Amino acid sequence: MDIRKLQKIVVDALEDIKAVDIEVINVSKLNALFDRVIIASGNSNRQTRALAHHVQEKVREAGGEIVGMEGVETGEWVLLDLGDVVVHLMQPAIREYYKLEELWNVTPAGRRKQIAESEAEAAAQSE
Repeated sequence: MDIRKLQKIVVDALEDIKAVDIEVINVSKLNALFDRVIIASGNSNRQTRALAHHVQEKVREAGGEIVGMEGVETGEWVLLDLGDVVVHLMQPAIREYYKLEELWNVTPAGRRKQIAESEAEAAAQSE
């Protein structure tokens, strides 16, 4: 599946269940294992589990593959491996503690630049 299509499916699924602070980080130049890291927060264990199951359902409906899913039991931090995309669903306190955005060394200005580049790339391909 095309990475942009998979990214859109995941973000749309997260928005459906009211995920908070969705971040899409392009790590294709930093990592050979996957191209995108998507991080989002849920306000409770129940919501993070619902987010994970909804993403899983939408990806499968679109013909995508779920390589693995961990953390559903507790719901504090759920990880979905979709091959080219890794999704981290975390409660706010856990997200603040681990600061995955900083792990990938992405500053707020860098995120804005990545979003702008992603949107420009998508607009160019849709023309």
